[in-house]
Amino acid sequence: MNEIINDTLKKLGIGEINPGLSTGARWVATKGSVMSSENPADGLVIGDVATATIEEYEAMMSVACTAFLEWRQWTAPQRAEIVRQISIKLREYKEDLGRLVSIEAGKILQEGMGEVQEMIDICDYAVGLGRQMNGIMMRSERQRHKMYEQYHPLGVIGIITSFNFPVAVWAWNTMLAVIGGNVVVWKPSSKTPLTAIAVQKIISDVIVENGVPEGVFNLVIAKSSVLGDNFLEDRRIPLLSVTGSTRVGRHVAEVAGRRFGKTILELGGNNAAVIMPSANLDLAIPSIVFGAVGTAGQRCTTTRRIIVHKGIYDDVKKLLLNTYKQFESRIGNPLDAATLIGPLIDKSAVTAYQNAINEALKEGGALLYGNKVMSGAGFENQTFVLPTLIEVGNDFRIVREETFAPILYLIKAESFEEAVAMNNDVPQGLSSTLFTTDMTEMERWLSECGSDCGIANVNSSTSGAEIGGAFGGEKETGGGRESGSDSWKQYMRRQTVSINYGNDLPLAQGIKFEF
Repeated sequence: MNEIINDTLKKLGIGEINPGLSTGARWVATKGSVMSSENPADGLVIGDVATATIEEYEAMMSVACTAFLEWRQWTAPQRAEIVRQISIKLREYKEDLGRLVSIEAGKILQEGMGEVQEMIDICDYAVGLGRQMNGIMMRSERQRHKMYEQYHPLGVIGIITSFNFPVAVWAWNTMLAVIGGNVVVWKPSSKTPLTAIAVQKIISDVIVENGVPEGVFNLVIAKSSVLGDNFLEDRRIPLLSVTGSTRVGRHVAEVAGRRFGKTILELGGNNAAVIMPSANLDLAIPSIVFGAVGTAGQRCTTTRRIIVHKGIYDDVKKLLLNTYKQFESRIGNPLDAATLIGPLIDKSAVTAYQNAINEALKEGGALLYGNKVMSGAGFENQTFVLPTLIEVGNDFRIVREETFAPILYLIKAESFEEAVAMNNDVPQGLSSTLFTTDMTEMERWLSECGSDCGIANVNSSTSGAEIGGAFGGEKETGGGRESGSDSWKQYMRRQTVSINYGNDLPLAQGIKFEF
């Protein structure tokens, strides 16, 4: 296994100690303290990063601001061509980068590869946007006047990503931002810096071969004590896109809001699957299980609650329990093709798993399965946990919180109306799904009286969103939207234009102002 890891690092240009700042193809010999990246499966150091100092950050920002002045003048199709070539590079390195995601983030290999495919998909989507970032024409009430709106780039976009999707979320934001004429500054999670460095190295040839200005694609790896609130306060960054916890997002919004900075916040989820009596359980159970245990419960779209109609509650409970009992033998090294569940990211995540279970039991929950930290050969790092199933009340305090671990809360509902109310009665509002074959229930679920989440599915998992749709949620999930649909508009400034092509000056609303 070590040979596979070493070969992957070599192919991606990852050394023992790596610089922590790049303005595109150019790397800076950063002089900050050294940060280690550990493999969550075994606790061994994968590689080190010399982090950036505040002086090095300031120099990078100067390059970024200068680059924006040139980059915004490239045509959108020209910028799209750069993204197209990046997608080709990602295809070339898909296997190696996907494996590094598995090594550093602990995702199983299928999920690591899938994450890189998301990057490729959003590149392809963004290439098409290069000719479709259109405004609209509006009819003026004034004679010989024309009105329309158009979109211009904002400038330097700050992107802060989380460990659980260490590269895909960067791509969601970056490809839309740069197509629109913006430049980006990427600050990755301190838990997954090497994947960010690998991405920067993968795209460097495209930057050089096409004469892309240094400062369009920036990467900075720095300690939060060096680059924390000052990054959020930087007035040169008109928009910050941040993926993280609700607590982090609230702080970001407060700090950036004081300077009227814009934010795209993709925060916590408390996602529910509602199962009604008419549901196809052969479809529902696999969908729910994938949503609950995929990525070891460390997705923002992870299924955390299952709300079951009382008429089929016992049947669903039995099916879930039988399914969960199959998982212990499928927990293991994420690079093993037979593994379905890899490690949690670190020991603090294991502690959160244990604390949440204990709290649920204290509040009156009934443990059906799980509540175990794996031990023995292959589990020496104590970061592998058994997926857990607990019967609870939807009003339990711990159930209303997001725990980044494979814990599924089982809740009984008396009716469809109560199930929808339970789905909505949490502070978060990211993803949700309904399993039914009843068309009336389906339409009510998708109506204004149904799910209040940013994502509302039917007969599908809460997890596994496609890039073509706008991704994000309501309430304490933050309200931001990334990826598809018209999410690109968030990276732009909207401008309304009025043109008078006549010789008179009629005023709107028929106002007369004569002198």
